Amino acid sequence: MSPAPHLRYNGTTAGDVPPILPRIPSKQSAMTATPIRRQYLRIKRQHPDALVFFRLGDFYETFDDDARVVAQELEIVLTSRPMGGSERVPLAGVPYHSLETHLARLVSRGYKVAICEQVGDPTGRGPMEREVVRVVTPGTVLEPTMLEGKANNYLAALAPDGDRAGLARIDISTSDFATTQLSLQDALMELERLRPAEVLVAAAGTNEALPLQRLGATITPVSPDWCDPEAAHRALLEHFGVATLEGYGCEHLPLATAAAGAVLRYLQETQKGALRSVVGLATYSCADYMALDAPTRRNLELFQAGRAGTAQGSLLSVLDQTRTPMGGRLLRGWVSQPLVQLAPLEARLDGVEALVRATVARRQVAALLGRVGDLERLVNRVRANLAGPRELLALRRSLEVVPELQAEVAALSTTEGPHPPVDLPAGAVAVCRELAALVERAIEDDPPASLSDGGVIRPGFATELDAVRRAAQDARDYLAGLERGERERTGIKSLKVGYNRVFGYYIEVSNAYRRQVPADYQRKQTLVDAERYFTPELKEYETVILNAQERGGEMEGLIYRQVCGQIAEAAEAVMAVAAALAQIDVLAALAEVAVRNGYVRPALNEGDALRIVGGRHPVVELALEPGAFVPNDVSLSGGEEQILVLTGPNMSGKSTYLRQVALIVLMAQIGSFVPADHATIGLVDRIFTRVGAQDDLATGQSTFMVEMVETANILHHATPRSLIILDEIGRGTSTYDGMAIARAVVEYLHNHPRLGAKTLFATHYHELTELAQLLPRVKNYHFAVAEEEGRAIFLRRLVPGGADKSYGIHVAQLAGLPRPVIGRAQEILAQLGTLAPATGHTRLVRRRSSQAEALRQALRVRSPH
Repeated sequence: MSPAPHLRYNGTTAGDVPPILPRIPSKQSAMTATPIRRQYLRIKRQHPDALVFFRLGDFYETFDDDARVVAQELEIVLTSRPMGGSERVPLAGVPYHSLETHLARLVSRGYKVAICEQVGDPTGRGPMEREVVRVVTPGTVLEPTMLEGKANNYLAALAPDGDRAGLARIDISTSDFATTQLSLQDALMELERLRPAEVLVAAAGTNEALPLQRLGATITPVSPDWCDPEAAHRALLEHFGVATLEGYGCEHLPLATAAAGAVLRYLQETQKGALRSVVGLATYSCADYMALDAPTRRNLELFQAGRAGTAQGSLLSVLDQTRTPMGGRLLRGWVSQPLVQLAPLEARLDGVEALVRATVARRQVAALLGRVGDLERLVNRVRANLAGPRELLALRRSLEVVPELQAEVAALSTTEGPHPPVDLPAGAVAVCRELAALVERAIEDDPPASLSDGGVIRPGFATELDAVRRAAQDARDYLAGLERGERERTGIKSLKVGYNRVFGYYIEVSNAYRRQVPADYQRKQTLVDAERYFTPELKEYETVILNAQERGGEMEGLIYRQVCGQIAEAAEAVMAVAAALAQIDVLAALAEVAVRNGYVRPALNEGDALRIVGGRHPVVELALEPGAFVPNDVSLSGGEEQILVLTGPNMSGKSTYLRQVALIVLMAQIGSFVPADHATIGLVDRIFTRVGAQDDLATGQSTFMVEMVETANILHHATPRSLIILDEIGRGTSTYDGMAIARAVVEYLHNHPRLGAKTLFATHYHELTELAQLLPRVKNYHFAVAEEEGRAIFLRRLVPGGADKSYGIHVAQLAGLPRPVIGRAQEILAQLGTLAPATGHTRLVRRRSSQAEALRQALRVRSPH
């Protein structure tokens, strides 16, 4: 791989790099450098595109232009030090214990950071050996503080070939590794769904035009050789130790294999320790899921809501009552990929219903899940040799809950009615019990944060370690009594026994008592007003303590690694349990939401009819007082009521109604109960939405252009099984152009033999209600409005027929427009109203000139006299 230095491609081209470009120091300067400097220069040449964090004692140091970048980005002091000859090298360092904080800041800004650790023998001659143990990039983060608990952190690879592409993605923190082969357009849509932190693409000119900037991800160019299908195939076979990829589903999918191979090669280059967690590869097809494009996810506010784009107010914020990070990630995946197959959906709904009925069990399961940590990420931290003692403690406490959860789930299977489609395998549960017992025997209940602090391994676990600790404690006990004994022996009441890291243990006597110092005291250090001494016996005990500390530290490290090794060997069983717990967590969360909010189980089938009685918007109804939301029905089918033309004023409830129908369908197809009195839903393959006004200045597209592009996408890709939500098509241009386009769209949806999609079409063009008389599957509905003393009262109730007027001035009045503006608008409307109301598009065009003249008369500025 030969990318530009310090890749920062967040929505940029390959030529856009940070303002400070690091460079490798010249060979000439290396010739006169110190041994440490030469070691650093060698490592930097191996990782020219990363900031090298070079471990020196308790600090990670950076040098040269790396130091300038780090000092600028982290806002720390840039210093310098001599490292051979007369050269002073720029230097910026951070304490080792605060590494995660600084990593988070650098990686979030698109930098790669190479972590260079001390791996050699500290007692050897020459500089301690060092090597890069991992390169941290946005898509390869393993640090818990840098990861969102309930969201995956994906590294993706795109391998395009003409109009086809392979796409692979991995979350190395959870071992979620999968690949697929599909059209290039669908691959780009899948990337938008995944929202990866980093995307690998072959560094070839053909890929520079790919619209990846929208992703907001770090785009990392890699060698085209990494995406070669044959080379990738060999790499995957070698990694998994198999003779064929048939078992992984991608043996005959060369582009999917190429993308997966690129991911594997990148991990080999950057995350050698994490490769142990890459134990499986899934091949999936997007045809198994409902396709949701970016506008639909945005318009339905599945994950973000409002202008600020926050999670609050989104569908996920309503549904996510999960108690574990694994469950939260799984629920997010379900919402982003609704199913289109009946059998798995019915299984999910059975699980939700079982937990809805079993109130006590549901609450008990939720309480137990609340004690479970992030098993997937904890285990993978262990496999990558990154887990600290407290993470092992968190793992133990999580594993201890598993047998109790197994009993609760098993009890549900003995009740009448539907059962959860989840089973905690007895063998895996037994492994969890054994691992919990191992950690309990090995690790202290309140261990230090770092292994280097000592005191991690519990007494009694390792006999040899206990013996070393006893020897050290005996020596400390001797030294504890030495001060008192020497004061009595010498008569020097101010005598002190102390220790420092430079001179070791010593006996300190002030100069006033120098004449009373015994002959067996040997001078060690002279102070301004005192002398420090040692005795052969003190030196002997010091050696015992220091040797015991060193030996004990080595033994603790070895034992700790052995414990972690045993956990890593059993990781697959733990991951299987974690996957089952995640599914139980999601089902219990959906059941809890259903009970709280009065949702019902939808009746699903493979027909094309959509019947909802008393449907409600799952988010809006929670924002109102209980009972304040007005429910509405919907009836759609390809053969009878295919297109509903909805009219009515702004603020009457059209937009809420459009979204609630789509959300109810989506919720049903993730396996959730739905906010309605009753719902019968024929499975849909896609939900399309064209809602709201939004421009795209980055690509030079106006609001109307965006509207037309999104509408074109719908008309080209909808099928008879799709659900289409269209709100105010044609409003971004002139009245007549917009009305013509809107009418043509409705006719196309109705008449084209490939379509027949169920459609909700909201419009302010009342003239479109005429289509119900011309097209048999078009029906008119409107939202009722009552007038009282000149004010509009929005009833929020959907009723048959078209609306008689728009009430736009009433809405403007509610919005607070100045009274003169409202009054003048009413005058203009009255003058326009003298024209006979148009009843069809043809008559409107015919009367265009007369209406235009009337409008000019109405808008003519009145004389101030």
